[in-house]
Amino acid sequence: MRITNNMILSNTKGNINSNKLLVDKYNTQMTTQKKISKASENPVIAIRSLRLSTTMCQINQFADNNIPDAVAWMNVTENALTNMKDILTDIRTQCVNGSTDTLTSDDRQTILDNLKALSEQVYSEGNAEYAGKSVFTGYRTSDTLTFQKDEPETTFEITQDFDYRALEEKRYYTGDVEIPEAITDTTVACNTKISENSFERVRLAYNGDITVDDFTVSYKTANGGTQNVPTTLTTYETEKAWEADKQERVVGDDEVVFIEETGEFIFGKNVANTISDNRADIHVEYTKKGFANGEAKPYYYYDCRDISDDDARHHVSYTKEDQDINYTTASNTVTTINTQAEQIFDTEIQRDVNELVNVVQRSLDANTKVEKLKVMMNEAQYQDEESQKMLQGYLDAAQKEADFADDNMQKTYEHYITRFDGYMESVNIAIIDVGSKQNSLSLTKVRVENQQTTIEELKSNNEDRDISDIIIDYYASYNAYTSSLTAAGKLNESNLLKYI
Repeated sequence: MRITNNMILSNTKGNINSNKLLVDKYNTQMTTQKKISKASENPVIAIRSLRLSTTMCQINQFADNNIPDAVAWMNVTENALTNMKDILTDIRTQCVNGSTDTLTSDDRQTILDNLKALSEQVYSEGNAEYAGKSVFTGYRTSDTLTFQKDEPETTFEITQDFDYRALEEKRYYTGDVEIPEAITDTTVACNTKISENSFERVRLAYNGDITVDDFTVSYKTANGGTQNVPTTLTTYETEKAWEADKQERVVGDDEVVFIEETGEFIFGKNVANTISDNRADIHVEYTKKGFANGEAKPYYYYDCRDISDDDARHHVSYTKEDQDINYTTASNTVTTINTQAEQIFDTEIQRDVNELVNVVQRSLDANTKVEKLKVMMNEAQYQDEESQKMLQGYLDAAQKEADFADDNMQKTYEHYITRFDGYMESVNIAIIDVGSKQNSLSLTKVRVENQQTTIEELKSNNEDRDISDIIIDYYASYNAYTSSLTAAGKLNESNLLKYI
């Protein structure tokens, strides 16, 4: 085959250009320290790089955002639960103090003041926030657990269900001694009947302006059917209205009394026995109008409907459901970061605290009557026999009322020690649950950080070149380039004339 000069020149230019491309390639690598600058240079490296970059983005999202957010959320939750535990411990301490039988008026007043202060804090921890998000309210992170102001027109239809275990005994006292401002000829001798009765009761989550829309007691029969317990429901606004109607606070054997003031269903003996013996369920639907600042919002606990608006089209229905907030903290790893309000902030807690306040207030009031009567008996204007006899009658009745009130306070506080132990146990379980999640999250964090390191190494091995290797290749290609230029120059010097 004949090789012409043009062929030699063409090949020489191609070789020079190839060497020049290599010089440019290694010059770019020296600048970027990357194996390739575009996918066409090495598709295998490019595809592997894309996969590793995607994986690294996911891991960085876990490590830099999801895990820190989850940790911060659970830290806020843990702090709130710890504070709630302290509040419950303080309330329990007041129960221990109130269960003694050697209390003075100052002791009772101290317990009352402490309980009133604690009652305002019971649900305050339930409004804890992280980054503007409420941590105990499920998906409604922009909402608070409690009402932030008095809302007298807010009205909810609420559904509550109880079982036989909700029945509890409560003592009801009849007769309040009303002390006259002064003893005169027209003053009537005290004939107040002071008595005590005990009944089984179930207490709603709320009290006040309540209308019972449906009240059903039923149980399962042996053949699998449902049997309703026949009851006669009688409603009173207050305990005093109940007493005025019955002459004392009593319930018929087959009757159920509802007191709006306290939100209690009080069961007659036969009804209570039927509920206990048959392990019956109690279904209540009621309308509650008006909520006070600090009261828990009902839709976090019960199926309910907001009917505050007069236009039925604007009524809002709520269905109680679990609302777990899950964070993906690693590949194929999901962590539930929230604790729901109903698990900790039981609506019974505040109702119990308010009942403790009422019990100690009644004891204070009763003993104040006794002290006032004793002072009156020592006044000069009442030293005559008739006045002393009349005051003694009042004093005997007031002392009996005070004895009942003190005894009720002692027994109630003894009973509530156990109740608040139960609330504290729930909080402790929640704290342990959060702690276990935090430990698990710590392990996940370590694993994700290790994955970060591993993927970074793989990514670097796939994309990066050592600078010393690049320099060697660069100089080799540059030398080849300069040599090709030199060879081309020698070639141009040769021609046919030199050989003629």
